[in-house]
Amino acid sequence: MTDPNPRAGAAAKILAHPADYKVCEGCGSIVLKKALLCPNCHAYRFDESLVRVGKQAEILGSRDASSVTKDDYN
Repeated sequence: MTDPNPRAGAAAKILAHPADYKVCEGCGSIVLKKALLCPNCHAYRFDESLVRVGKQAEILGSRDASSVTKDDYN
C-alpha cells in the first residue's frame, strides 16, 4: 500500500533532523544543508534556523505540491 500523503512523510523526516536542512529564501523549498543553489529556483540565499525549517516543513507537509520542478518537464 502506498503512502497517501508522501509530503507528510517527507516533512516528518525533516522534522526529525531539522539541522540537516535549510529553507530557500527564493521559493520556500526545503533543501539539504549541503546544497549551494536551490534546485527549484536556483536561488543562493537560505535560512538555516531550526525554527524556520520546522515551520516550513509543517506548512509544506500539510498541503499539495504547488511548485514547478524539473520533473514536470520530463
